[in-house]
Amino acid sequence: MIEGGTGELIERARVEAGLSQRALADKTGISQPTLSRIISGDRSAKMPEIVAIAWATGRTVAQLTGGRAVADRVQCAARATNGSGMDGMRQALLHFLELDDYLDEQAIPATI
Repeated sequence: MIEGGTGELIERARVEAGLSQRALADKTGISQPTLSRIISGDRSAKMPEIVAIAWATGRTVAQLTGGRAVADRVQCAARATNGSGMDGMRQALLHFLELDDYLDEQAIPATI
């Protein structure tokens, strides 16, 4: 469970994404009452919920949890050979790296 100011960060991301609570609930599969309790701080968010909200709002897990962003630590180079936009590729890569970083912090082993 993710605690702290996550509710405030989720609410900010929701508003900046131009989503109502109902729209965010529909996009994430989280019920609107549960989403409301997470935003108000009455309930802690679970990691799958954080990931779903991050994807729906265009944020990273670190941005929603207040953690140190992997993007600040990552040094990489990439080249698109299929015409894909580099910004989109970078954001997708950072989402996966942040999730991996979180799982490492929680001592959750990678599976093959």
